[in-house]
Amino acid sequence: MDGGAAIWVVSLILVLTLYLLITEKLRVDLTALGIMVVLMVSGLLSAKEAVAGLANPAVVTVGAMFLISRAMMRTGAVGFISNQVLFLSRDHQSRAFLVILLLVAVASAFINNTPVVVLFIPVVMSVCCRFETSPSKFLIPVSYASILAGTCTLIGTSTNIIVSDLSQAHGYGQLGMFELSPVGIPIAILGIAFLFFFAPRLMPALSNPICEIRGSERRRYLAELIIPADSRLIGEEPQAHFEKHFPELQVLELIRGVRIYRPGRDRVRMVAGDLLLVKGSASGLVGILGSQLAELPASEAGLHFGRRDMEASVVELIIVPQSALVGSRLAGTGLSRDPDLHLIAIKRSGLHYAEAKLRDIRLRVGDILLVWCPLSRLEELRRSTDFMLVEDVHHEIVHKRKAPVAALIFGGFVTAATLGLADIMVCALTGAFLMILAGCIQLRDAYRALQGEVLLLLAGTIALGTAMDRSGASQLYAHAFIGLFAGFPPVVTLAGLMLLTSISTQVLSNNATAVLLLPIAISAALGLGVDPKPFIVAVCLGASACFATPIGYQTNLLVYTPGGYRFSDYLKLGLPLNLLVLIAGSLIIPHYWPF
Repeated sequence: MDGGAAIWVVSLILVLTLYLLITEKLRVDLTALGIMVVLMVSGLLSAKEAVAGLANPAVVTVGAMFLISRAMMRTGAVGFISNQVLFLSRDHQSRAFLVILLLVAVASAFINNTPVVVLFIPVVMSVCCRFETSPSKFLIPVSYASILAGTCTLIGTSTNIIVSDLSQAHGYGQLGMFELSPVGIPIAILGIAFLFFFAPRLMPALSNPICEIRGSERRRYLAELIIPADSRLIGEEPQAHFEKHFPELQVLELIRGVRIYRPGRDRVRMVAGDLLLVKGSASGLVGILGSQLAELPASEAGLHFGRRDMEASVVELIIVPQSALVGSRLAGTGLSRDPDLHLIAIKRSGLHYAEAKLRDIRLRVGDILLVWCPLSRLEELRRSTDFMLVEDVHHEIVHKRKAPVAALIFGGFVTAATLGLADIMVCALTGAFLMILAGCIQLRDAYRALQGEVLLLLAGTIALGTAMDRSGASQLYAHAFIGLFAGFPPVVTLAGLMLLTSISTQVLSNNATAVLLLPIAISAALGLGVDPKPFIVAVCLGASACFATPIGYQTNLLVYTPGGYRFSDYLKLGLPLNLLVLIAGSLIIPHYWPF
């Protein structure tokens, strides 16, 4: 295919892609897959080149980030940050939103903004649960705030570093650490103010899936716990200690020998061998068992929440109407005698708490048993006609004892990426691997966290960008666009260059856009007989002004699925923000870098 025909074909593919992504006539992942297929079939790219995006560092990095984010949620490591946001906002929703935007902006000015957004996605979800509002109103603004702040320093984004290196290669010197601050900080302030006032009005109000999970955690189970001889609970008052350290659990009774104490009424301290009757969430029960402060009764000996978690799962078994277990004592069922199954707790509406032993309970229709079982037994349990297996409870459990480990891994990942000890992809993959190895997230949960539709979308658009560059379409459009401003004053050409850079970065990656357009920017400045420095800064700013699509920047893709967004949602807030940045940049840049 000759050059002219290739440009026409790739232009047609680009227009069709944008139409399908905006209208969502096809699913975004199907559209992305279609891009790769058409590029291969048309001969614009070889098969290897068309699918190369699947191995692109950006795709691998985003995938690893999804996993790390899920691990941070599963361990509850974001709880501290969420609490601090609520404290600083004094329980006011608008203040909380502003605090989050400012924290994200300050961090993103000095740290790669991808891990910053990864950290704050679950924080936003949690805070939105507290205020019973939709996270879809705030997740895109969090991404945009991180992008805006990235233009404030040299290390705020990799694009700035690339432009600095290219500037030196062309003989115009490197950019200083804070050389971009005079233009970046005012624009970031304007942008964050715009997001604060307009995002709640322009963004959709969708349900919060995390709140739905938390709502399901209102399912509270009844369980028996034994205090072992080496437990740190010995000598503590049950009610006071659990309220402070295990608020998800309520101690209903303490059984010692033949005596029954009620902690809310009787003053008693725990001793070895005490049997606690507790009521609480699955997370709370698994948490205290994992801490080894308490154990299940002797009939459940051998249950350990450690490395065996990697091959086991916590599930619910719901007793169905036709079950042969209805009316049977729990202790007499095959479930109780099965050495592979461990009964953690039971849930029943209106359960009479005075029953001294759970094993004496006779099962009824609708009873829910919380059971620990090996993965190898799940298929057998699914086939049973005596109960219905619910596996989602496993994904609701927060392993808080792993929170310090998850926070340490995340901190190490951010530090290594910030100091440049390794490439961001290497740091992200290492962090994901350590999260799995340390038990912060199970491997099957990691697969669920990958969000394949987002990764396919990124891979497909990378292939399209490669085809545009290979065919010469990108260069043709760039030169033609700049040619439109021939004869105009330098400030108009500067504004046009920023607009071109911003448009290009919506389709190409921001780094590829910078590499493509910097030589064109320098040539345009020399053609006008002015200093190229303001045009170099304009490329930095324009390449980061990628607010109108989810494919323009990694952080936009990170919030795509958690926020439940459509492609068009980015246009609502992104287009006016893009316009604001371009106008402000056109006015501020000539003031600090005269022509």
